[in-house]
Amino acid sequence: MKNFPFISFPHAMLLLRIAIAIMFMAHAGVRIANGTIPRFAGFMNDKGFVFGLAIVWAITAFELLGGALLIMGKARKWVAAGFMAISGGGIVLIHAAQGWFVGEHGTGGVEYSVVLFVACVVIAAADTRPAQPALAS
Repeated sequence: MKNFPFISFPHAMLLLRIAIAIMFMAHAGVRIANGTIPRFAGFMNDKGFVFGLAIVWAITAFELLGGALLIMGKARKWVAAGFMAISGGGIVLIHAAQGWFVGEHGTGGVEYSVVLFVACVVIAAADTRPAQPALAS
């Protein structure tokens, strides 16, 4: 508690990974629980995607499985890259037309998705291992 509210970098990354995983898993869980997968699939079909239902189920499954992997600390870079693709797609297909702000000053804008995207960049970057310095001859 000496450094509260500051925590170590490894603990901060663990917190970020778990929070991002929960956010994506919640999106998938609510989509399933509310039965909105067919509506989302129709939206994808209207945007010109073929096999909208299969795409939405793939996104949903990835959000659930990827979230679980991220919580466990497995395949962090690849899961983060997949979540970046989902967030980026959401920005382009849905949120950009709504402006920047999600709430208070707007409705459904990109700010939340941008934060998710950047958080995933940080998670992926933290998973890379720096090259070992060459020994001096």
